[in-house]
Amino acid sequence: MAGALAGRVALITGGGTNLGKAAAVELARCGADVVIAGRREDVLEAAVREIGERASWIAGDIRERDQAAAIVRTALERHGRLDFLLNNAGGQYFVPAESIVPKGWRAVQRLNVGGTLAMCEAAYELAMRPAQSGTIANVTVSPHHGMPAMAHTGAARAAVEALTRELAQEWSGDGISVVAVAIGRFATESLRKYPAELWRSAASTVPLQRLGEMHEYGWLVALLASPLGHAFSGSVVTLDGALDNFPGRWPPEALAREGEVPTEERRPVPTEERRPVPTEERRPPA
Repeated sequence: MAGALAGRVALITGGGTNLGKAAAVELARCGADVVIAGRREDVLEAAVREIGERASWIAGDIRERDQAAAIVRTALERHGRLDFLLNNAGGQYFVPAESIVPKGWRAVQRLNVGGTLAMCEAAYELAMRPAQSGTIANVTVSPHHGMPAMAHTGAARAAVEALTRELAQEWSGDGISVVAVAIGRFATESLRKYPAELWRSAASTVPLQRLGEMHEYGWLVALLASPLGHAFSGSVVTLDGALDNFPGRWPPEALAREGEVPTEERRPVPTEERRPVPTEERRPPA
């Protein structure tokens, strides 16, 4: 709704492309002033032109603590406040668990865990604790029961969810909420960087039988940026088309008979056993 987030300031890491940009677009449509951050100035500048007059950009590397602090400090200098931080930046690469090398493992942990924590702490120390208000949303991934060739990011994102719960408890006394958003498989440009065998079959592995749309992610982010977002503190909100519940389409082929799941035939209950459950008699109010 236009004006729903009027007067609020949001900072989004990884906001120049894909899901981060979609979140920035929706926040700006709802009236928030949006600052997007990333490493590539040309990408950020192009995104701001697309998002509109409510947006601005800051270049920086969240893996470096001094740069993470500089991003938050610059947002404060521009707007005087920071109400919402979306730790959207993250990354991984497609590799079987037994082929992960130490350098690759450290790179994924440094960005997804270290970068997220650096931004959380910078936002807390510089902006939200002094204001005694604010919401931080940390992006993680679904499904939680494991992803083939993604063990490194599964471990990193699980660490972020643990951090989210701990920080939500520790910072609650300062009026700050921390929530995690576990996202499933979305129709993004970055999905195509993975092997064709993966992205071509991605939708069929989702029980909803489609990929998530980027604007749906934006809707959820806007909800969390609203005052209602405080109520989700300490939670992991999953947006994945039921991928976390069942890893495949329904009905599963192994259980289906002519496209339907057979139903167990049950013995009918005799009439004399169908007795109503007694209910308490209550005196009508005066």
